[in-house]
Amino acid sequence: MSLTHDLSSVAAPKLAIDGETATSPGQIEVINPATAQVFVAVPDAGAAELDRAADAARRAGGAWRAVPLEQRQDYLRELVAVIRTHIDELALLVTLEQGKPLGRAKGEINSGLAYCERYASMALPVEVVRDDEAERIEIHRVPVGVVGAITAWNYPMLLALWKIAPALVAGNPVIVKPSPYTPVATLRLGELAQQVLPPGLLQVLSGGDELGRALTTHPLVSKISFTGSERTGKAIMAASAPTLKRLTLELGGNDAGIVLDDVDPAAIAADLYWGGLSNCGQVCAGLKRLYVPERLAADLEAALAEVAATVVVGDGTRDGVDMGPIQNKMQFDRVEALTAAARADGAEIYFRGDAPGGPGYFHPVMLVRRATDEMALVAQEQFGPVLPVLTYRDLDEAVARANASDLGLGASVWSSDEDRAVNVSGRLQAGTVWVNQHPMLSPDVPFGGVKQSGLGVESSVYGLLAYTDISVLRVKR
Repeated sequence: MSLTHDLSSVAAPKLAIDGETATSPGQIEVINPATAQVFVAVPDAGAAELDRAADAARRAGGAWRAVPLEQRQDYLRELVAVIRTHIDELALLVTLEQGKPLGRAKGEINSGLAYCERYASMALPVEVVRDDEAERIEIHRVPVGVVGAITAWNYPMLLALWKIAPALVAGNPVIVKPSPYTPVATLRLGELAQQVLPPGLLQVLSGGDELGRALTTHPLVSKISFTGSERTGKAIMAASAPTLKRLTLELGGNDAGIVLDDVDPAAIAADLYWGGLSNCGQVCAGLKRLYVPERLAADLEAALAEVAATVVVGDGTRDGVDMGPIQNKMQFDRVEALTAAARADGAEIYFRGDAPGGPGYFHPVMLVRRATDEMALVAQEQFGPVLPVLTYRDLDEAVARANASDLGLGASVWSSDEDRAVNVSGRLQAGTVWVNQHPMLSPDVPFGGVKQSGLGVESSVYGLLAYTDISVLRVKR
């Protein structure tokens, strides 16, 4: 069955500001990466719209922080219910703007809702440090204030919900700025939120880099939560310094996986493949570099190729598609350049899958061998459907090569001996180290990077606390 959709029926969502929908003088044309054609235009918000939104958020925040935690969580559950009612509509918008298959777009939204539901059950207890005849001392967690949430284009709805839910539960209003490549579903989310949330509490502004810079410097914004590249994260950190904004930065990753010499290649091939190339390889915590023992390389390469040969690449609105296009032309060109340079320097593309010829940004699955750590394809985050398989002779060498990066988001170890794998995992420099899986995230576990992969964490109670400040009460008796 082929799922076809009349793109002319896609209504352009508006900005969500102060409980109302609004437009702006400028427009952003949003391209469907499966067709390389504009399918809708959305408002291009500027300084005036941001000032209005920030003032509305400040007013909403004053009342919201006084609402008891349990009631704030009830509001979040209502938002989840509204999103779930509209999930088919939202999933289609994600597929049209991001490119992933429709079922995976729906899975992305359901995953985000699971995070919301977990935050809706978390507590923010008061910690009593001392309570004696001389003094009572309490540590309270209080809202930070207006939150600016800036999201990336690989998982537009999931990343927005990751930030919206803890911010609201902690007592903060939120202004969301989605990527200009994928603003449509998030704008629609903002429209839907107006049905259940007080005005000014959750606002969505679409815009380009100028809006992002204005958000990170705005005097009424107290915290920035950002997902994206380390280059942009560093710029946000510098821009936020004059106002000392609180920051959560989830940045790039060049995750290494180390396969030990006791594995059955056929048994782990599928998990390795999808650990690296899920979402067309556009996963910040995806497996980007695979280190395998020399004696297992041929068997593992063959097993990976068997899995890759089953993957169907195409338009995500069509039935039977496993992988959509790369999301934008700039990233498509970058992946092409990285693979071409590696090949020119001696790497071999030993498997090249089938992909439509265009006009969309479809890129074939590529499995690469004989690459070196010095090649940009390995040393940099590819963010595309290309997986380099590198060999090693000595485990100490493999660990050193895995750690030889400025990034440290995730890593993995693959072995039939759990104790041995755990021992190796303790030597890897990463925010999360997985054993026999990559990546695996869940709402009750913190997620973040070390080194230049970020600052702070998302998810779990630690992610919730990142949207609070500490306030100490000391009562003399």
